[in-house]
Amino acid sequence: MSKTYFVVRATVADPAKRRAFDEWYSREHLPDATKAFGVKKARRFWSAGDPALHLAMYEFADQAALERATGGDALKALVAEFDRCWPDVTRTREVLVLAEEVG
Repeated sequence: MSKTYFVVRATVADPAKRRAFDEWYSREHLPDATKAFGVKKARRFWSAGDPALHLAMYEFADQAALERATGGDALKALVAEFDRCWPDVTRTREVLVLAEEVG
């Protein structure tokens, strides 16, 4: 079983909204998602090459744990809240399975 990551890629196109988005994600969404998914590790990133690109990464023990956490109402509630707060922020989701870890 390999660690599996749920990655949400969001594009905050309006530079004037990035600070508010960053604060909301940090104070509200990331803690809510971490609790809802039952993960111990969650990370957020802003792209150094594209200042509009925000990534959130949630670490799961394996793909089955990710599927249990994201397959029910928890994800639906988080998506609905995101859509309500940030209707103009587009996003995609990706599931990554760890192939190798060094160090």
